[in-house]
Amino acid sequence: MIAFIVILVLNTLLSVAYVVWGYFFYPIVWKKGVDDGTYNRFAYMMRGIVMFLCPIVGPLFFGIGLLWRKIFFHGDVDLDEIIFSKERVETFTKADVDQGRNLVPLEEAMLVSDQTALRNLMLNVVKGDVEKSLSAIALALNSEDSETAHYAASILRDYLNDFRTTVQTGYEEMQKDPENIEEYATTLIPYMNGILRQHVFADIEQKGFVYTLDQIGELFFSHDKDKMESMHFERICERLLDEKEYDLMAKWCERLVREYPDTLLAYTCRLKLYFSTGQKDRFFTILKELKASNIILDAETIEMIRVFQ
Repeated sequence: MIAFIVILVLNTLLSVAYVVWGYFFYPIVWKKGVDDGTYNRFAYMMRGIVMFLCPIVGPLFFGIGLLWRKIFFHGDVDLDEIIFSKERVETFTKADVDQGRNLVPLEEAMLVSDQTALRNLMLNVVKGDVEKSLSAIALALNSEDSETAHYAASILRDYLNDFRTTVQTGYEEMQKDPENIEEYATTLIPYMNGILRQHVFADIEQKGFVYTLDQIGELFFSHDKDKMESMHFERICERLLDEKEYDLMAKWCERLVREYPDTLLAYTCRLKLYFSTGQKDRFFTILKELKASNIILDAETIEMIRVFQ
């Protein structure tokens, strides 16, 4: 009986001392967890109550747990290996089998006589990335189904009007505000390229926007050519090539070679120009230089070399 009373008294003193230490003195002595909010007085009180209600077992449980943590988990966690960025997390979602079973090119879908299916297909296109589907939506303008044609006309009207306003406003702001030409140009060039390469405008308007793209490039080049990336030159060249503006494209090809001589685009842009204009000698000269260089080739260029070698 005496031993039992001694154990209870010691256990009570230990429990009270633990609570007092954790509740009052721990943050003053160690300052650990106080600034970042991880220190919790309530946790010390709850452990003290468990130790008081469970003599011997309670203190041993918490003591062994503390000893185990100190022995095996004494080091700091290396957060360098932990990725918190959501952009680098690859998320897998269940495939929509019913919708995927009905995926077909819009060109073939236009031949479907089922108006309901055609309208559903158009709505699915609208729900996706409209900017990348404008050329496909334009095909629906010729649909025999008036409802489908109406969907397509409404989408194109709204989106192309936004495009016209954005380009006109951006180009005017570039001319008024030379200090921010780089900001406007780096936004407008890829934006215009993404729409113009789909050829959704009438020929005259398409050519006019390509000339505007050329002028935006001119402002950017004359303002600070060192800020122009190789893809800016390449996108301007591609659109000029579509309109068969070979002289303007040659100008940009020369600039691309001067600014980025050791890049793949410096070769492929000239190859496309010389092939389109029928300059065989220059074409094969550039092709030979590309094969002799140390530039890493993409699949399209490798296939072109295989065809012409």
